[in-house]
Amino acid sequence: MRTHIVVHEAFEAPGAFEDWAVSRGYDLGFSRVYEGDALPSSSQDIDLLIVMGGPQQPSTTVEECAHFDAAAEKALISSCVEADKAVIGICLGAQLVGESLGATWAPSPNTEIGSFPVTLTAAGREHPFLAGFEDSFRTGHWHNDMPGLTGDATVLATSAGCPRQIVAYSRYVYGFQCHMEFTPDCVEALIEHDEKELALLADRPFVQQPDQLRANDYTEMNAKLMTFLDRLAADYTGR
Repeated sequence: MRTHIVVHEAFEAPGAFEDWAVSRGYDLGFSRVYEGDALPSSSQDIDLLIVMGGPQQPSTTVEECAHFDAAAEKALISSCVEADKAVIGICLGAQLVGESLGATWAPSPNTEIGSFPVTLTAAGREHPFLAGFEDSFRTGHWHNDMPGLTGDATVLATSAGCPRQIVAYSRYVYGFQCHMEFTPDCVEALIEHDEKELALLADRPFVQQPDQLRANDYTEMNAKLMTFLDRLAADYTGR
């Protein structure tokens, strides 16, 4: 499963996505755009494209952030979708996936930062890649926005703070507003970058502070993410 990960910032690491690809022995490439890496020129050598999160929005321009080219990333996503490759967007990446399919991103009803439950919808409970998951389970969160929905999109999971947590756009194309990839190292990097903002958001109902963020156990959601990815990869390669 040739996997390519687009990383927007050093503090938005791929975490369990990278751990999964490495542990399965898959070919793994990166476009660390914050370091000036180029995006792949085509989808030809990609089976699974993963687009990570970041502080940008899909509307952020190159003038506002020189290393983030939303139009180029959406073109890459569209190329992968058209070639029937697998695509997963996380947070900002999920919003870019929706945008590439014609669905406009939107502000989330609530800012969510920390570990909070998501709840599977009826469609989520029936989805083969989520089979056997509890109806409600904890995931990581760090967002203000959420992905748009196409006419064919299916919401697989929601949360108390956001109605679009896991979205299936097609059999192999997904948007994860939640962060099931978080590891302690990922969270520590985010805390270091956003500690002042966290203090300003202390009164928000779905925002945890650094001590709680560090105390959360992310291993169970990492295992669920890897199960999802294994099922997606098996289905994709078994076509």
